[in-house]
Amino acid sequence: MEKRELGKSGLIVHPFVFGGNVFGWTADEKTSFELLDAFIDGGFNFVDTADMYSTWVPGHTGGESETIIGNWFKQGGKRDKVVIATKVGKPMGEGKTGLSKAYITRAVEDSLKRLQTDYIDLYQSHEDDANTPLEETLETFSDLIKQGKVRAIGASNYSGPRLREALEVSKANGFARYESLQPEYNLYNREDYEKQYESLCRENNVGVISYFSLASGFLTGKYRSEADLNKSPRGGGIKKYLDPRGYKILATLDKVAGEYNTTQAAVALAWVMARPGITGPIASATSVQQLNDIGKAADLNLSPEAIELLTTASSY
Repeated sequence: MEKRELGKSGLIVHPFVFGGNVFGWTADEKTSFELLDAFIDGGFNFVDTADMYSTWVPGHTGGESETIIGNWFKQGGKRDKVVIATKVGKPMGEGKTGLSKAYITRAVEDSLKRLQTDYIDLYQSHEDDANTPLEETLETFSDLIKQGKVRAIGASNYSGPRLREALEVSKANGFARYESLQPEYNLYNREDYEKQYESLCRENNVGVISYFSLASGFLTGKYRSEADLNKSPRGGGIKKYLDPRGYKILATLDKVAGEYNTTQAAVALAWVMARPGITGPIASATSVQQLNDIGKAADLNLSPEAIELLTTASSY
């Protein structure tokens, strides 16, 4: 299986990232352990989470996903087999938010404690903080790297101009730089990434790990009409994809999946993996069978013709 370096970070990862948002939400601890074991045993190594997962669940306060991963590390002894990415900056309640030195310094200790580890491989700004100077944020991250608590840093939900500015600030001050960007990107949602970020990331060798890589499940082919939207908790967010372009993408996924004797989800992820400049897509699963199905994407070498077919069908 192919491995790729994330930006210039020295982190070597497989081009399929497990999305840890499901841990403690749609996957309980027992299921989460099974999923993580199957993921690592399948030869993968990159898991992405965030401190605020899963604050959207009634009764949750955040930290649930990190806590489950930490418990899994403790009982399984597989910390050295995992590149763990987490995030800081989105609201955690009681004024816990942003990218100030004071808050990052506090939040990283909380994440390390929940993850039951001495270091975080990739620590990401979950969203931009316009109230804190980039210099303060990046110097704080640099200090964490010097202390050995963090190996590399990344950005999520930054605008293109703001990411460029952050890279310039790092270069001018000798700070650690954002080695990765986490944008929304999939066969349906292409335009924003391709117009705003793609050339910037490729020019600066910034790794890209895309979220919503299966468009909330739409690209699995499970949702074909409004009647299908009640199939999962995420179904309500899929209605927007049920348009002529969406149906054209599904039809092309059906065709390519049939030719390769695989799933639509695997083809959709393989298309993202094949995009120049992409390190790997993030996708989650709530069962080992589901994980095995999407994991096939990493070994699926789509032909130039198949890639072009999908690219044309999803053109905007």
